Amino acid sequence: MTMKKTSLAAALGTLMAATSAFAQHADTLFVGGDILTMRDAKPEYAEALAVKDGKIAYVGKASGSLRLLGPATQVVNLSGKTLLPGFIDGHGHMIYFGKNLIDADLVNVKDIPELLAQLRKQAERMGPNDWIVGFGYAIHRLKENRHPTIEELDSVSADRPILVVDGSGHNGAGNSGVFKAMKFDANTPDPEGGSFARKADGKSLAGPLEEVALFAVREARPPFTGKLADDAAIGGARVWASFGHTTALECGVGLGNDDVDIIRNAMDKNLLSVDLYLCAKDTLADDVIAAAQKAAKEYRAAAEMPEAADRQQSLVKQAVNSSTDTMKLLLAARPDLDKRYINRVRLGGIKFWLDGSVPTAWFTQPYTTNPPDKSGSYSGFRQIPDAALNATFDKYWTTDIQINMHMNGDAAAEQALKAIELAVGKYGMRDHRPVFIHNTYMRPSQIRRAKKIGAVPTYTVGSIGPIGDLTYKLWGHDRTSFAMPGMTLTRLGMRFSLNHDAPVLPTPSVMALVDAAVNRTTSTGRTIGPKERLSPYLALRAVTAHAAFQIKEEKTKGTLEVGKLADLVVLEQNPLKIDPRTIKDVKVLETIKEGKTIFQRGQP
Repeated sequence: MTMKKTSLAAALGTLMAATSAFAQHADTLFVGGDILTMRDAKPEYAEALAVKDGKIAYVGKASGSLRLLGPATQVVNLSGKTLLPGFIDGHGHMIYFGKNLIDADLVNVKDIPELLAQLRKQAERMGPNDWIVGFGYAIHRLKENRHPTIEELDSVSADRPILVVDGSGHNGAGNSGVFKAMKFDANTPDPEGGSFARKADGKSLAGPLEEVALFAVREARPPFTGKLADDAAIGGARVWASFGHTTALECGVGLGNDDVDIIRNAMDKNLLSVDLYLCAKDTLADDVIAAAQKAAKEYRAAAEMPEAADRQQSLVKQAVNSSTDTMKLLLAARPDLDKRYINRVRLGGIKFWLDGSVPTAWFTQPYTTNPPDKSGSYSGFRQIPDAALNATFDKYWTTDIQINMHMNGDAAAEQALKAIELAVGKYGMRDHRPVFIHNTYMRPSQIRRAKKIGAVPTYTVGSIGPIGDLTYKLWGHDRTSFAMPGMTLTRLGMRFSLNHDAPVLPTPSVMALVDAAVNRTTSTGRTIGPKERLSPYLALRAVTAHAAFQIKEEKTKGTLEVGKLADLVVLEQNPLKIDPRTIKDVKVLETIKEGKTIFQRGQP
């Protein structure tokens, strides 16, 4: 790393006498590079930024920062590098990614024999009673262009449960051992919103699983405990920080039956280096929300008592040792005093899946080309009934709990819009900011309705590269060209964020998202929707200021302003000043959370 960190004596020795009278000296002062504040619709640069006690104390001209210098101030010369607000995850699965770091990596397998070989290696690494799990393959990149069969997975082991999940997280396959553990057989009906592939007899389980059927198996996987639980949380946070995140998401708590325990373990041991915003899986929402609200109430009561800090620690221990509630832990002290966070964890919302991924998205019009396993007039399918979604908005529209909805097709978007419009009619407009996850295709009229009800889309633009051509084939030119229309929303004055949905995309690379939003180019060189390409600055706004707005933390994050958290990222180059086609290659040199370095390139 080429940034220079020097003492005051070496950098500004002659100014000591002039500044010694100021009591509130900065802990750190950044100068000598491009400091992008991200505050406005157009780029704004500062010459200096000062940090004090985990917050931004000054942003502006270098001359104005001199009054904050003191004997212990660390002056950081950026040496031409670029300083930005820390990146905020628009939608991802940090805990699930951390668990996948322990599972078999199937991201780059080219055929089923290679996939099976990876599973055999995984079987050797895991204990004899552990499930063998692999993640990340894509059938369109497999030579066979299909999921593995039950017989193929049984060749690794027919007795030990084996589960493989594709990169979308919506499809996969199991062996005889996993179906036996689940008590699934030929007589098990397809669940609403999902299916089991069947053999030629139309009954026997063939191995592949789709949507809700897969989710049921994933939820039943035996829990990670002990060091495995520690490693999942620490590993996920470390990877997120390495890509410049200071705030991560786990938007699907409950996809694994041990998610809550892993998170609780991380909170108890204070393992996380980044903030973690949680969305509870719809079926667990009531439990998790009730517990979180109870914890917050106890914290506020404790904080008002004498020796509040000691009482907080005592109550945390009591909660961990005695509670059977889902997340009955108390808030740790933070520079921003955001009482929503508990040892860097905040429950922010609920997540619903309204449809599936690219081959199973729910449309009002049929697919242009059916996926290989579909026939007839195929338009995808919904995952939940209207009544369930409407009831959720009845319950939470007027609360602080945000409703996040996974949607890819316009029929799924229509289901969401109608539910919200119904809630507005009953309870009036609120600053709810419902999150439209992926929100890949909406008709122009739907976008105008989404603006009216305050929706915040978060676009998985990084998928354009690996699956843009497949999307073009299945959905056709018109729908694909208007997919994730960032410029259309910008012209309408709508905020939106960008997300990687990692591990759906193999890494939580923010610069890859910015690159994809700017270029919108598939792996074969096709440009998808050239009119919707963003400028590099607008793309960066979507992962900083707009993402902070999405999670209702814009008062403390997302821009470089006095009083906000000193959540910062240092890039080796300024994405606004380089060839846009190389943005994805820009490296994160350092990530800083509340004034403290949590990642530095080249350091262990």
